[in-house]
Amino acid sequence: MKKCLFVLVALIVGCSVRETPEPKQITGNISIIPHPLSIGRLPGEFLLTPDTKIVASDDAGMRLASRLNEELRNNLGFELGMTDDADAADAITFATLPNEAISNPEEYLLRVESEHIRIIGSERGMFYGIQSLVKLLNLESKGTVTIPAAEIYDAPRFRYRGMHLDVSRHFMSVDFVKKYIRLLSQYKFNYFHWHLTDDQGWRIEIKKYPRLTEIGSKRPETVLEKNYHPYIGDRIPVEGFYSQEEIREIVKYAKERYVTIVPEIDLPGHSSAALASYPQFGCKKVYPYRVKTTWGAFPDVYCPTEETFQFIQDVLGEVIDLFPESPYLHIGGDEIIADHWKESAFVQGLKKTENLKTEREVQDWFLQRVESYVRSRGKTIIGWDELLDGKVSASATIMSWRGMEAGIRAAKSHHETIMAPDSFAYFDHPQDQPGNEPLSLGNPVPIEKVYSFEPVATGISHEDAKYILGAEGCVWTEFIRGPKNVEYMAFPRAIALAEVLWSPVAVRNYEDFSDRLAVELLRLDRQIVNYRNPKHAVVSPKSKDHRNRKS
Repeated sequence: MKKCLFVLVALIVGCSVRETPEPKQITGNISIIPHPLSIGRLPGEFLLTPDTKIVASDDAGMRLASRLNEELRNNLGFELGMTDDADAADAITFATLPNEAISNPEEYLLRVESEHIRIIGSERGMFYGIQSLVKLLNLESKGTVTIPAAEIYDAPRFRYRGMHLDVSRHFMSVDFVKKYIRLLSQYKFNYFHWHLTDDQGWRIEIKKYPRLTEIGSKRPETVLEKNYHPYIGDRIPVEGFYSQEEIREIVKYAKERYVTIVPEIDLPGHSSAALASYPQFGCKKVYPYRVKTTWGAFPDVYCPTEETFQFIQDVLGEVIDLFPESPYLHIGGDEIIADHWKESAFVQGLKKTENLKTEREVQDWFLQRVESYVRSRGKTIIGWDELLDGKVSASATIMSWRGMEAGIRAAKSHHETIMAPDSFAYFDHPQDQPGNEPLSLGNPVPIEKVYSFEPVATGISHEDAKYILGAEGCVWTEFIRGPKNVEYMAFPRAIALAEVLWSPVAVRNYEDFSDRLAVELLRLDRQIVNYRNPKHAVVSPKSKDHRNRKS
């Protein structure tokens, strides 16, 4: 039987701990987001200097030493040397426990004493211990940094803690995607949902089908603000895609920070950019497929021919190879307009052949074909909650965006479920009344509302709640044109979501969180992150660089 990490640590460091630690509020002047499960203040403090050493006895420890030094370099301007002396004083020691010895691979124990700091757990758990240790640093210190002595036991509430970024509507550079992943990792998010294709752009290189990026990654302009009728364009071309070499580079970068990337390739709808590149895979043989310059849903859908399925299989095969660490492939499956299927003689014949009564059943049949291939490659599909409107594979994971009800229905049907309700977790929505915020979509989602989000809805049974893996914050970029604007919309709301997903309900309190957030915003300043300060007056929506703090 696996032992509690606390019991194993007691054997290693001789500390006295409970077998089952209860959630406990912070004691002393310690500010960590997300709030740990349990913190006990100890007497004294540890003085961190450039002469402090890192003790690492295995490969995991060496990798984590590299991550710790990265954080120290970025925050304090120096790195620490290594030693193999396990008894060294003035040292930070990584002690790796085997996975079979602990119940949760993400749990850790961080023990700060006057002569020693120990971070104990699995490799992933110790990485999260580093993030908590960094939160204990006094960033105003020079040379010598005082760290309060404490014993922190921590483990996440949910196993899926995700953030999303849409790069289809507006392309984001490799450097910014890395920065985004780094920011997510320091708040203990473990999944990055990368929305790579849509009607307005195809952003991933597929070797077998080069026109997907030669044509599909480019659009001549974008609708100006919300001038749809009559249409007014901004005359600013948008283009860009990630080469396979760049994808691998980003995947490696994310893996080093214990973030798993979930790629999304939209189908059978939201496929205008793909069909503009290869119109033979649509049902209309004479039709002006083009990369869209406006937003919404369109009738441009893949035609369910054998040639189309071969194309999709080829594309998804290359995508799966590029993301070997991800257990998931997101296939969209949302907002499908079936007009072209209704008008297609081929589809009407297919309905008779396959005994399909409606276009909705065609959609189910289509997605089942795709899911079967993805499953044969050892991956699980994630789809938006529209999948529940028809016949969906029992193995599919549902991402609920149309409020909470779809996610509740998915969990009750025993689908693994990720909550991403637009009313709580869509960070493209304004943070205040629309007149006070940059141009955006939807109703306001202020940070207080994000913090009040409860992924396990009231009234859901304990058994059904087991199917709720966690939640995700979504950043759609129809009106978000660049990195600074992404940061402004994501932060600090993503920080609030991080605490919702990591910390137990018993230790969560918005007033306390707000106090800790004030410290966290100073850290964002040091990292040159553009954010909205909830306590400051809002800026003009006409501003090109939407910020409330100097950064």
